[in-house]
Amino acid sequence: MVAVRVKPGASRARIGGHHDGPHGPALVVAVTARAVDGQATEAARRAVADAFGLRASAVALKTGAASRDKLFVVELPAGAAGDAALDRFSVLRAGPGR
Repeated sequence: MVAVRVKPGASRARIGGHHDGPHGPALVVAVTARAVDGQATEAARRAVADAFGLRASAVALKTGAASRDKLFVVELPAGAAGDAALDRFSVLRAGPGR
């Protein structure tokens, strides 16, 4: 599972940095979509999939539909591709982005 802090309505979409949220250290995802009718959640889900280099269908919301703090379930591929995705996640979460 991946904890995410969503910043809706950002001037530009970006992913990186960390936030100490209720689900532990979270990856910060800024999206241009507004927090209306799940638009920001969907944009964040797709951004997480892109960041991992995965299909959007490999990422599903577990909890936090109406919150900025969300938990996503991520289906990682086996082997080297999965390892590469985890490495990318670590780099993104360590980067700037508050």
